[in-house]
Amino acid sequence: MTDSIQTQLIQATTQIDPTTGAIVAPVHHTSTYHQTSVSEFGKFDYSRSGNPTRELLETAIAELEHGTRGFAFSSGMAAISAALLTLSHGDHIVIAQDVYGGTFRFVTQHLPRYGITTTFVDPQDLDAVVAAFAPHTKVLYLETPSNPTLSVTDISAAAELAHQHKVKVFVDNTFMTPYLQQPLLLGADLVVHSATKFLGGHSDLLAGLVVTNEAKLGEQVYNVQNSFGAVLSPADSWLLLRGIKTLGARLDVETASAEKIANYLISHKKVTHVYYPGLATHPLSHIHLTQSKNGGAIVSFDIGGEEQVKILHRHLRLPVFSVSLGGVESILSYPRTMSHAAMSTTDREERGITDGLLRLSVGLENVDDLIADLDNALSYL
Repeated sequence: MTDSIQTQLIQATTQIDPTTGAIVAPVHHTSTYHQTSVSEFGKFDYSRSGNPTRELLETAIAELEHGTRGFAFSSGMAAISAALLTLSHGDHIVIAQDVYGGTFRFVTQHLPRYGITTTFVDPQDLDAVVAAFAPHTKVLYLETPSNPTLSVTDISAAAELAHQHKVKVFVDNTFMTPYLQQPLLLGADLVVHSATKFLGGHSDLLAGLVVTNEAKLGEQVYNVQNSFGAVLSPADSWLLLRGIKTLGARLDVETASAEKIANYLISHKKVTHVYYPGLATHPLSHIHLTQSKNGGAIVSFDIGGEEQVKILHRHLRLPVFSVSLGGVESILSYPRTMSHAAMSTTDREERGITDGLLRLSVGLENVDDLIADLDNALSYL
């Protein structure tokens, strides 16, 4: 019998100490390890290369994502960078056009210096994806739902096409987490997470994760991790393990609240557009809901322009106005000046990131309180 994901979240992050019976793994604050032999070393020798606390986390995320190997990094961008640095000079990436601003910055400003080129496409248009493939294309990189407009890609269909062209598929699963979506089971070859967000869940750490189910790709990621050294600390690994334990309970509440808020916003006359893949009005909700458990806990909405955003900001009481997402507190972000500030105005407009677009990460506050707060603030527009 296969355990449910709720049970796996607890089992994968719990390790009973064989000596003391402690049910919480210790934080192994050590940089190095004593070796009993000159010629044969033990499992751990130096904490950049491996640490017992980090190893438990890496094993847990691999199990939860149905991969064979997991890796923990010091931030989400460190994880994304490591995954893409498995490529070599002359390689080519086809990438979803509406990705996180940090990913956009990395592939447009840094990878070209390594001779790695990128073509942006709308991954909903599979014909455009295939047209973008070249003989030197090695990776199709997806976010689904995307940040911040929550567009959806059919992972299975994209993976099938990519594999026909001998192209690997990398998926950023930050918004959904393995609790709601498991891209490796849908054909992806590698998954990345900004674990700073929902997996950590408490806005108190930076972390990134990579999972793959391919041995060669796993060795390549490990080589980059060990060589560049952007590993997650033992203390933050421990915090992240604790966050993952409550992921299901948190997301059950947050996603239910997000759906209710999305339905409220779509009926409000001052809101010009609502982006939420759990709504029937989302053009690809039928695809999203076949590969994800529900619409998730992020709702983006447009209120017309920057002046309206300023007014709303002044009158909102409950959400924090901040970079990031996925915390227990609701977080309202302004992508134009926050997550996607690295993009030019033209690049943002091409991706639907308008001056009036806001991204709401729904937390654990009472949903009726959140709606009342939004309703009050919107009344001033």
